[in-house]
Amino acid sequence: MRLLAVALAVGGGTAAWAGAPATAAEEEPDPLGYVVDVEALDDPASIADGRELYRTGCVSCHGVEGVGTPEWPPIADAGAASAHFYLTTGRMPHTAGPDEQARRKDPAYSPEEIEDLVAYVASLGEGPEIPHVDLSEGNVQEGGDLFRGICAACHSATGAGGALSFGQNAPSLDQATPVEVYEAMLIGPGQMPVFGPSAYDEEELNSIVAYVETLQELGDPGGFSLGRVGPIPEGFVAVVVGTGGAVLAAFLIGRRVHREDDAPPDVVSSSAEVGR
Repeated sequence: MRLLAVALAVGGGTAAWAGAPATAAEEEPDPLGYVVDVEALDDPASIADGRELYRTGCVSCHGVEGVGTPEWPPIADAGAASAHFYLTTGRMPHTAGPDEQARRKDPAYSPEEIEDLVAYVASLGEGPEIPHVDLSEGNVQEGGDLFRGICAACHSATGAGGALSFGQNAPSLDQATPVEVYEAMLIGPGQMPVFGPSAYDEEELNSIVAYVETLQELGDPGGFSLGRVGPIPEGFVAVVVGTGGAVLAAFLIGRRVHREDDAPPDVVSSSAEVGR
């Protein structure tokens, strides 16, 4: 009876634990890529906390109140979209020199700290807000046409990225969230032009985001992806492998024939008799 009571207690506790709701730390991240509560960016307390974080980790480069420094740009009018993009992709804080490209890495701040920093940067001036992404408003076919027309030249037709001038590169889009893709079109990070509402409407921008999502979800039913670097380099690999295989086969065949020609007559005749 004691063993039965212990078993029931353990089983009940396990069931209760399994049925308990997930904590905030266990919750799945937003699939669209929102890290902040967009509607809470006007909270004075969040702005004040963001100011303290800014004075600790950002002011040495971007100056007091975001006015910039001789080596680093001002961010007073960067807006919430820019701060959100650079902080969530880990491109800020920048760990290299001012002339070097900021690379994607793990964020240096927690989601709560990012929200406070975004709120503070947004309070400094006028700039693009964090966009409202709605993939249902986009058209994948239209997004593909737009992507191939304005994005593929740098990011490649498959979003694998590519080389740019002055040692820069257009990064791969395989890790970019929908919000990050939309924000990048609004702010134009690095050498990327701005593709904002003045050039494309919300439906077109959502279509591009939807197409990038499709690229990320595509499989490779035809075989190895080879990095999805495009048909020309992938075709080059096929030619090299195919030509190399043909050359190797010809070499092995020629080596066998040469070995039989150099064999003693008795070995050749005995081989012929065996062949009969």
